Amino acid sequence: MVRNVWILTIAQAFAMSATPMMVLLGGIIGAQLAPSESLATLPIASMIIGVAVSVLPVSRLMRRFGRKKVFIAGALWAAISGIVAALATQLQWFSLFCASGFMLGTAGAVVQQYRFAAMESVSADLAPKAASRVLIGGLVAAFVGPELAVLGNELVSLPYVGTFLFLTLVSIGAAVTLMGFDDKHQHSETAVNAEAKVKVNADLPAPRPLKQLLMNPGIWVAISASTIGYALMSFVMTATPLHMHHIEHHSLADTKWVIQSHIIAMYLPSLFSGYLIAKWGTSKMMLLGLAAYLFTIVVALMGAELLNYWVALVLLGLGWNFLFVSGTVLLPKFYRPEEKYTMQSFNDSFVFGSQAVASLSAGWVIHMLGWKVLLISCVPFIALHMLMMAWQRYYLSQNYAEKANCIKK
Repeated sequence: MVRNVWILTIAQAFAMSATPMMVLLGGIIGAQLAPSESLATLPIASMIIGVAVSVLPVSRLMRRFGRKKVFIAGALWAAISGIVAALATQLQWFSLFCASGFMLGTAGAVVQQYRFAAMESVSADLAPKAASRVLIGGLVAAFVGPELAVLGNELVSLPYVGTFLFLTLVSIGAAVTLMGFDDKHQHSETAVNAEAKVKVNADLPAPRPLKQLLMNPGIWVAISASTIGYALMSFVMTATPLHMHHIEHHSLADTKWVIQSHIIAMYLPSLFSGYLIAKWGTSKMMLLGLAAYLFTIVVALMGAELLNYWVALVLLGLGWNFLFVSGTVLLPKFYRPEEKYTMQSFNDSFVFGSQAVASLSAGWVIHMLGWKVLLISCVPFIALHMLMMAWQRYYLSQNYAEKANCIKK
């Protein structure tokens, strides 16, 4: 792996440490501050909404200023969001706490571009490993984030204020690390710098319109894998701390352990998922991810004991990794380098828009309909992705048949 990939991996470890803090405590703090219990998960939903609405602006900023400047600015903005969250918890101000979650989400939209920057820094055959390598930074965050959340709460007498001050520190760490990122290093046979692009502009293919790109079912399978993977993961994960701690009265330490194990399971497979995708292909990995989601639902429905939550959330993290990494690796196969910002921003808008709806609805569903209904409602979306994969397979078989007929003629 080139230097850029390692820098992005370290930055990911810092930047992603902020997310588990909000995931672990957002619903719990929300239940204490919100005017209605159905709004308890709104701070977490605000964070994800921040990601969704910022994907397109972030893409445009990167197109204009380059990835490095926007990466560093995003990390500093996350640091400010930690200060706002600390102030909101001290003042017991629910709307300000939700605003801090939204700010953290807008910074998170920048972090989501790390994986694409890593893939652009290596040759095509190393792209799956580069994408999974960057996600390993999340494995470090899985340990650091929840531990800092609890440690910060113990060090500072004001509840949860210390946690969000730690959030600010890890975000500053990400900004410092990203100063070593080389924005000009892009490994692509068709990539050219701005000056050369002007000289050979006539020889470069014009970027295809988005409508034309979306005609290929393969793109929708890639988008669906990331979208359904992220949305269902957020739907269940957002509701889990609230159901465990607030409804079933498990301790905060046990709740932290389950969420921490879940996040570890999200990123630990990145040590080998890139290798497995290269060996088995994205389709088999997606099916493994969907199977893990189905087992998540079964185990969670079997009981409300600590072990049920732990096994279910570990399976949920494993399924997310297989689906999200597979979708990320599959997507670039359907666009050219000059089309990357258009397609990447469309993909992430779809992914995080759906995730925002899922996390926003999690609090309402668990409050109004209950934990079991929340779990069962995930099944149709798993079936939907399987249908998308079948559609792509049929589309490819038709194309092969047409080409074979042309050759015979």
